[in-house]
Amino acid sequence: MVEGLGSAEWDVAIIGAGFGGLGLAARLLDAGRERFVVLEAGQDIGGTWRDNTYPGAACDVPSHLYSYSFFPATWPRRFAGQPEILAYLRRLADAYGLWPRIRLGADVVRLDFDETSCTWQVGLASGETLRAKVVVSAVGQLQRPRVPALPGLESFSGPSWHSARWRHDVDLRGLRVGVVGTGASAIQFVPEVAKVAAQTVVFQRSAPYVVPKVDRAYRPAELALVRRVPVLRQLDRARVYLYGESLGLGLVRSRAWLAVLTWLWRRWMWSQVPDPALRDACTPDSVMGCKRILFSNDWYRTLRREDVVLVTEAVAEVLPGGVRTTSGREVALDALIFGTGFETTDFLSTIEVSGRGGRRLAEHWAAGPRTHLGLASSGFPNLFFLYGPNTNLGSNSILFMLEGQIAHVLGALATMEAAGLPALEVRPEVEAEFMAWVEAQSRRTAWTSGCRSWYTTAEGRNTHNWPSFTFLYRLQADRFDPLAYRAVLPRVPAPVA
Repeated sequence: MVEGLGSAEWDVAIIGAGFGGLGLAARLLDAGRERFVVLEAGQDIGGTWRDNTYPGAACDVPSHLYSYSFFPATWPRRFAGQPEILAYLRRLADAYGLWPRIRLGADVVRLDFDETSCTWQVGLASGETLRAKVVVSAVGQLQRPRVPALPGLESFSGPSWHSARWRHDVDLRGLRVGVVGTGASAIQFVPEVAKVAAQTVVFQRSAPYVVPKVDRAYRPAELALVRRVPVLRQLDRARVYLYGESLGLGLVRSRAWLAVLTWLWRRWMWSQVPDPALRDACTPDSVMGCKRILFSNDWYRTLRREDVVLVTEAVAEVLPGGVRTTSGREVALDALIFGTGFETTDFLSTIEVSGRGGRRLAEHWAAGPRTHLGLASSGFPNLFFLYGPNTNLGSNSILFMLEGQIAHVLGALATMEAAGLPALEVRPEVEAEFMAWVEAQSRRTAWTSGCRSWYTTAEGRNTHNWPSFTFLYRLQADRFDPLAYRAVLPRVPAPVA
């Protein structure tokens, strides 16, 4: 029997009902742990796959690997689109009976560790307070859209929006549409916008590396065969994983292999873009992989259209009827779309977190997040992060990382239960050792080769990406190491004189 969501005390409180939160919830049930609640600020599950509904939204990791190994799916095509991925998450919630355990509209704004009981007080925006022994943040890294503070933006007479808040009520047919940004989202929605707009003007700050996306729909016979012989799905997962690791080899270890990948990209780009001037505009000024590598078969083809204009000057000002670039050029527009990414550097900035001794997480992370394996931070007992700092990938599937993180959390719960401990906290020296390793290892990667990207801070510190092979992460995360943690016991209040 599911405990009512009105309960104020839980063994585990999960923040976020995206891939991480739902995956942990499912595995908690598999482990026989039922006293948990999933707190979701939105009005539906799905996280980024709920929010990003722009035309062409799809995954850039082949779907057999972009799904949990414990909940396999038969996908309609090699790279699933947003509707299929959201439907997968709904099926996961259905199959595990998670819906009664999810509280929608539960926006967590405070976390306070109570040292006398070794529990967390979880404060919601509504004013309600819950209590949980363990809190797991699964809010992700791509949740808050970033719109540049351009002068005059409020004066624009037409509709404007961020790609993660797509205006489906605006008909773009026949309009002059401006797109600011050429990141992963823009690469997908610009080709779709160009099909209907009278003119599409793309404002590019820096050219991305765009490589082919080997996508296609599966034939009915293939789908039937995968259903009959599930091992074929596992073999495809292994194939996709090895391909991702081969790309990762260039990003984290071998500059020689990265040079080969760059040569292959250049050959393909030149075959797609015959015009020398456009080719120059499409050539990045950074090392391949320093910024996110993008996948598309349509990007370069779209830029060749007569009704598409690529502007390599930054937007300096928004006018009522368009924009003005840094050179003073005015461009008339009817609609303006921002494909400018997300606020990624301030992890958990929307939640005020106070740990042991009143220590604030924002202060502990003032110079950048400090964790062990991206999972736990010293001074904050029984607080874990899924898809936390330094666990993002420049290649391969984040779900592969999430499965290791989920196993780590389950291991912590089992360890506390077996030893009769109320709380565990990662040791400061373990955290320091891990961060020193990340810093040293990151110097060898493409991400710290000199460009500015959301992977790094303004000072060039890698705070997002795992700087090595993913199987090495899983070797550490899968097995919970009690020696990396120390027990935290309830603090006895001082006697009143």
